[in-house]
Amino acid sequence: MSADIKRTAIVIGAGASGLATAALLGREGYGVTVIDRIDEIGGRSGELTVDGFRFDTGPSWYLMPDAFDHFFALFGKSTADFFELADLSPAYRLFPESERLIDIPSDPARAIELFESLEPGAGAKLAEYLGSARETYELALKYFLYTTFSTPAGFIAPEVRANYSTLVKLLGVGLERFVDKRFSDVRLRQILSYPAVFLSSHPARTPSLYHLLSYTDLVQGVKYPQGGFAAVMRALESLAREQGAAIQLGTEATAIRTRGRRATGVAVRRADRAGIEELSADLVVSTADLKFTETRLLPEEKRTYNERYFAGRNPGLSCVLVMLGVDGHLPQLRHHNLLFSNDWSADFAAVFDGPQPARPLDASHSIYVSKPSVTDPSTAPAGCENLFVLVPTPAAPDMGHGDAYHGDADPRVDAIADAAVTQIAHWCGIPDLESRILVRRNLGPADFAERYNSWSGGAIGPAHTLKQSAFLRGRNASRKVDNLLYAGATTLPGVGVPMCLISAENVIKRLRRDTSSSPLPEADAD
Repeated sequence: MSADIKRTAIVIGAGASGLATAALLGREGYGVTVIDRIDEIGGRSGELTVDGFRFDTGPSWYLMPDAFDHFFALFGKSTADFFELADLSPAYRLFPESERLIDIPSDPARAIELFESLEPGAGAKLAEYLGSARETYELALKYFLYTTFSTPAGFIAPEVRANYSTLVKLLGVGLERFVDKRFSDVRLRQILSYPAVFLSSHPARTPSLYHLLSYTDLVQGVKYPQGGFAAVMRALESLAREQGAAIQLGTEATAIRTRGRRATGVAVRRADRAGIEELSADLVVSTADLKFTETRLLPEEKRTYNERYFAGRNPGLSCVLVMLGVDGHLPQLRHHNLLFSNDWSADFAAVFDGPQPARPLDASHSIYVSKPSVTDPSTAPAGCENLFVLVPTPAAPDMGHGDAYHGDADPRVDAIADAAVTQIAHWCGIPDLESRILVRRNLGPADFAERYNSWSGGAIGPAHTLKQSAFLRGRNASRKVDNLLYAGATTLPGVGVPMCLISAENVIKRLRRDTSSSPLPEADAD
């Protein structure tokens, strides 16, 4: 190819990973086209506005701020150039069933004091736990996140070799067991085990390596981007457009075209016209669900991962999302709130192991409630509150749709939403909550399957079990199509917006044949 002919790329998906990948590819000199079947950017990090209430429809915890900072610094910019971050204090409020509420601080010294007050001796144990979490987090950043695992270099680095015995133990012991061995109080165990949900996983089946997440919330602290995660998506869109990317919404990928071992482009269907259109490109990057990409967009002979591969893997959890616009204020709640049931083993069993008599709706009684309006008044009309409720459920599309994008919610989704409202009212001391609801919209597992082509209607991505972590999570490049790469929560390094940003960076490292485990060099600030 002549040096004056610009290379072209098609990115499938306009979520966090797609927009981030487009921005980085544009910086590499590619002419980039981003396509997405829905008519808005953000993917699962979407936004829904109803009667003056503005709801995030996906992620709401801003963790790993260093990953965001680094990504924007690749372009000589900072997050502050695009959105304002508010520090949340407390990090979150905990409502244990039948126990008094507890505010969890973002400051490690205060967290240690809290733990000590709830269980004598737990303060010193938490200090040791957080020290280990920090060391593990720093090792992960250096060797296991910003890498394509194209070589074993990260595993033989002197610092990693010096920690082999520790890493093997952390990989071989589940997070739940790791925590329970150190703490007796159920509430403390739950505080340290719940981050498994951020990994779409069961605490007992999540390697204790992931205790590093406690470093991100109890030490780094919890922040909130003003405007919600939709503001983060708009920032990524801005970067992508600055780098020359064209974003085509309402444009559905129907097939990845190949010739021999090379992808030649993508077949698309436009929402506003009939027929199939062919888009040509030198490179295709799919940030769509990996199972959808492999089994729906590629012919069988071009698949790296077939149906048999996915049959032996875990799609993670799904959820019912309940978005509530509430009249009046709710001082009982903080920005982030967690309601933990006494018997949360039944919660995780219902989500991951099949029907449980104690959970007849097939939904967890340990739920998450966000009240962003306390930090960002623009999310609700004056004198009102905005609530976002996440109820974990199995990844099972047959549980049904909500009513956010359909005329009516399916009965089970509606029943789960009803139960969540009743639970919040009772546990959080808001007896009149139901009568004060002005707006209510729901999403169910079928919505995730329909809107985002997610495997089994999963809400977050494949669970971070041992066999689905690090290099075992899969490759970010097709084995059968040379110029087909992957990014997003369904490939390495994993789920969550920070991981999606890192996955975009790993696309560039793959193209450069960069086998290091270091982040790309940051640009000089303007």
